[in-house]
Amino acid sequence: MKSVLVEKVKDSFEFICDEIASDKSISHRCAIFSLLSDRPSKIDRYLLGEDTLNSLNIATQLGADVKRVGDSITITPPLSVKEPNDILDCGNAGTAIRLYSGFLSGLDGMFILTGDAYLKARPMSRVVDPLREIGAKIDGRENGRLAPLYIRGSKLQSFRYHSPIDSAQVKSALILAALRANATCYYKEDLLSRDHTERMLVGMGANIENDEDGWIAIKPLKKSLKPLELTVPADPSSAFFFALATVITPNSKIVIKNVSLNKTRIGAYKVLKKMGANIEYELKEDKYEPIGDIYVAYNGKLKAVEVSSKIAWLIDELPALAIAMAFAEGTSVVKNAKELRVKESDRITSMITNLQKCGIVCKEFEDGYSITGGNLQEAVIDSYGDHRVAMSFAIGGIFSGMRIEDVDCIDTSFPNFFDILSKITKVEF
Repeated sequence: MKSVLVEKVKDSFEFICDEIASDKSISHRCAIFSLLSDRPSKIDRYLLGEDTLNSLNIATQLGADVKRVGDSITITPPLSVKEPNDILDCGNAGTAIRLYSGFLSGLDGMFILTGDAYLKARPMSRVVDPLREIGAKIDGRENGRLAPLYIRGSKLQSFRYHSPIDSAQVKSALILAALRANATCYYKEDLLSRDHTERMLVGMGANIENDEDGWIAIKPLKKSLKPLELTVPADPSSAFFFALATVITPNSKIVIKNVSLNKTRIGAYKVLKKMGANIEYELKEDKYEPIGDIYVAYNGKLKAVEVSSKIAWLIDELPALAIAMAFAEGTSVVKNAKELRVKESDRITSMITNLQKCGIVCKEFEDGYSITGGNLQEAVIDSYGDHRVAMSFAIGGIFSGMRIEDVDCIDTSFPNFFDILSKITKVEF
């Protein structure tokens, strides 16, 4: 396992950042949704990270023909999805295994979805249980609670499902299953989670509508959808690390180019602004997704904040926000974030344990934590194989210096993270 030493930054910085990794969530969906068309989909700036390449490889195993030139890909779907002759390896990607579970449940054939050691420890019942309720035949370890998952495609029944959790992965899995059901299906969540799935599928011609009570109505497919033609925007979750670096480094500025401005994806920026950061947005286009630039500037010492609502809108950025809280004046509190415990690592324990190593006063709760801002000290950080934990403490390292163990996991989502970080400070492997 590779470790890295991040040195303390010596000067302020100011630059235009147009190298942020492409959006991971959208890239996953491009690979999967292309199989719903009968014509080639053309995607520019597809994320070439381990997770999203696994989604693309699975599409190939299911019969798609993929041609790649740099980060531009053309996916030609098969006439019908074929039964693979091997298991489908999702690697570390929770998005891939959960979305493919919904997609494959209504197709003829036998499919086995698996992943790495970290993915096989993550809960699958949140997707498996509702899919079983509508007729999906799914089994797995501990009665389907853990991967590998065995799926025998079958005819699916229509459903009306009010999800007990606000999760884009669960919602997307059920929407994909609904497209193969025998009648209109209805899905509801209490807080709108990432809505890339609805936006993209509607753009492809799917009949998906929201009513005034918050129910999503999904009508089954009568014909193949239109192919995708899009340029994947920069990932706001990945870009957030460099927004964080800017607001903790005096006299620094950054412009993050061509990033998704979807309201379900910029919640963490709004929290950072509430803490006192200077953040502005410029919308440039809005086809499948609103896309534009984000302007970030240092604006003095951050202030403590409470985060307890719209957690689904910033769940991926909470580890980086924990670093911001460690720099803020006062005690910050995060509540209603139990979902953090079932990500690539238990991110509540991972962040609090490592912050304590850095001399920060903090306390862990069942559904969150409190962090009292202080003087972040250099330490040896255990990433727990979690890319967002690793990157968060790498950014913390520009203030104090930091050694992070097991940084190979960063390649799953942001392969050029350290290339960009090297523009700010020295990085040694």
